[in-house]
Amino acid sequence: MMLPKALYVPALVALALLVAPIVGLISRVRWETLGADLFSSASLTALWLSLVTAACATAACAVIGTPLAVVIARAPQRWASVLRATVLIPLVLPPMVGGLALLSLLGRSGLVGKPVFEATGYSLPYTTAAVVVAQTFVAMPFYVIAVEGALRTAGDGYEQIASTLGAGRWRVLSRVTLPLVLPGLAAGAALAFARALGEFGATALFAGNSPGITRTMPLAIYTAFNGVGVTQDSAVALSLLLLVSTAVIVLGLRSWRTDAVR
Repeated sequence: MMLPKALYVPALVALALLVAPIVGLISRVRWETLGADLFSSASLTALWLSLVTAACATAACAVIGTPLAVVIARAPQRWASVLRATVLIPLVLPPMVGGLALLSLLGRSGLVGKPVFEATGYSLPYTTAAVVVAQTFVAMPFYVIAVEGALRTAGDGYEQIASTLGAGRWRVLSRVTLPLVLPGLAAGAALAFARALGEFGATALFAGNSPGITRTMPLAIYTAFNGVGVTQDSAVALSLLLLVSTAVIVLGLRSWRTDAVR
């Protein structure tokens, strides 16, 4: 198909808008001190906290998100549309609004948090667990939509055959449905992990920014440019690490999708 030549100009501008900031970030990396910047005490603490909380958030997405994805994929079209729209809300919600929503629900004066605090004295916000909850909140849509798409693509033909052969519902789910969409589960988990790893806004408002407790890599990067926490060189090094991690996940998923099509 022959495209109008004028179309290439805004296309190149759009591409430059996406690529140029990344080039600018890479240009700020001090390669001679990259190792020392990444492995400073503050950087390692933020890195470890990010990896642990993102892994926990991904596990939570898999445990509670997989059933939701199955329900959406096998629900009647009308209900599936409503459920899918609900799942997508955190995806388009401003991060700070998401953090405020979590505080309104789980904070000391929140809808659920207040009676829990009055009964037990436990408060979830500004703890490491709050980081996991915030990351799960923003990463869940990525996981559910990826798995639901894989389930819809696979269809329910094999499930119906298994049912006619006498397999119970749980056996069909565990031996037919989930193994059939295993690549989709892996893709959803990778997307959820990447989103959780880069989460900032909801975490900052709901979990705070305490070193070693809630200061993940994005928060360490932010505070470094306000003169707190890690140095700016370490912040740039952590930013590069996040960039590389995201690129690896995206390229890996694209490679998997290409192989799947073949």
